[in-house]
Formats: sequence, structure tokens, C-alpha cells
Amino acid sequence: MKAITYRRYGGPEVLDYGEVPDPKVGPDSVLIRVRAAAVNPVDWKAQAGYLDPVLDAVFPVIPGWDVAGVVERPGPAVTEFRPGDEVIGYVREDFLSRGTFAEYVAAPLRTLARKPRNLSFAQAACIPLAGLTAYQALTGALRVTEGDTVLVHAAAGGVGSMAVQLARHMGARVIGTASERNHDYLRALGADPVVYGDGLADRVRELVPRGVDAALDLVGGQALTASAELLARGGRLASIADPEVLALGGRYVFVRPDPNDLQDLTDLAERGALGVELAAVLPLPRTAEAQRLSAEGHTRGKIAVTID
Repeated sequence: MKAITYRRYGGPEVLDYGEVPDPKVGPDSVLIRVRAAAVNPVDWKAQAGYLDPVLDAVFPVIPGWDVAGVVERPGPAVTEFRPGDEVIGYVREDFLSRGTFAEYVAAPLRTLARKPRNLSFAQAACIPLAGLTAYQALTGALRVTEGDTVLVHAAAGGVGSMAVQLARHMGARVIGTASERNHDYLRALGADPVVYGDGLADRVRELVPRGVDAALDLVGGQALTASAELLARGGRLASIADPEVLALGGRYVFVRPDPNDLQDLTDLAERGALGVELAAVLPLPRTAEAQRLSAEGHTRGKIAVTID
């Protein structure tokens, strides 16, 4: 099969497009014909070696954890899916090697759910990692409920835009930080936008003088510090970007595969409560270009690659 691989740590320049062996399908796995895969910042960060302390790399590595595709063949123990079923998955293992930027991927059953019927494959591929991150942060670490006011940083990005939609669905008021060019987009998602940077805390206090009930940091550094200062009494803090959140009494969130959570996201998408903004869609051989776009850090929504 054709796939994107890298044989050493580095940037987009280490990526190759070519033939690799077809994946083997274990008893509890499903062979998926990949139709689309999403680009996430963690892909190029792992590729650069930043996750080496926690995840071994078995070279050559096929990058990518997000997938949308069609079941080609279920493993012998799998009864939940049949050939032809359309699925999405957050296909993460505890090492780097067998990713989703390929024509086929063997995905463990615990990583999969049914694809939303109302979304394209490119849109659907963008839900698993970003959607699960937002969902698990809001429902687990932050325990958001109806009537809460939630501050979301980088609210126009992949995780942030999903966090805005999910928090609004939960009945919360959302304040989202973003550059001014993305403020109309955030308003369309139901958030009150504020410009990030110096003076952020004052701008948020103008909207919520008593502080926010929950803050989701997707940036780290100054954004995390400001979030802690803006919490109302009893407020909750979580970050996916900065472990210093623990010293501030908050929770650090590292997303995990969960088929039930993923199915919840599919259901929400089919009900119109969760949508995907596509910033760019590129063919698989142009994955390096897609990575470069992602690394620029100014993407609104998500970037996907597609496989014919």
C-alpha cells in the first residue's frame, strides 16, 4: 500500500511517500480503507521527537492518529462492524509506528465508532482527536454543566472550535479567545469572542466581572496564568498544553481513545450540534505541505488529507 513515512525525527522534510507492507489485522482489530486523515499539531510534534520520553518510535513510522474510512475486513473476534461500514477512529497506540496517513490502517476496536452520516470523510476524520480532547476536558476535568461560563483559549482552532460547540450544547455560556479576524466565526458558533494577548484578563472581566466557572487552556504560558486569575470561587481549570496547570490546582488532559465518547460525538454531529470547519484539504502525497500549514498556528478549524 501507499503511505507517508519517516525514518528519523525531524520536520516535514523527513516525510516520504511510497510503498510499505499492508498492515496485519489482529483478532480485535478492523482493517480500514482510509478515505481521509486529519492533521493535528501532535503529529508533527511527535515526528520532531517531542514525545520521545513517553512514546517509543518504531521506524519507519507512519504518522497520524485520526481516520475516516470504510471497513475492508474485520478481525475474527469483531462482531460490531462489517465490510462496507463507514467508521471514524482515534487510532493511537502506546508507541509510534502504525498511523493513519496510509491507504489502509488496522485499527483496534476500542478506537472506533460509526462515521457521522451527514459529514464528508474529510470532515469526519477531523472529529476524533480534537473532538475527544474537547469532550473529555469539558465532561471530565471541568465538569461543565448548564449555566456555567466557560473560557476557551484558541477557540477558533481545531480543539477550541469543538470545545465551543460542545460547551454551548451543554448549556454553558462560552467566552473564546481568538484573533480579531476569527471573531465573526466564534459568534456564529455561539461564543463571545475576545482578543488574546496583553490585557486579556481585563477584557474577560468586562464580560464576566465575577469570573468564569471553568477555563480550558489550549495554549499554555500566559494564557494559562490568566485563566487561573479569572476563575470564580470554586472555578475549575484544565490544560492540554501546559503541565504547569497542576501547580495551579487544575487538571492536565491527555486525550485517550474511547469508543463510547466517540459515538457520542458522532451522535452530536448527526444532530447538528457539532460541525467541522475545514481550513484545507490536500491529497495524501502533499502531507508535508499540510503539516507546514498546521505548524504555522493560524489555522481556523482543521486540515485533512484525503486518499483516492
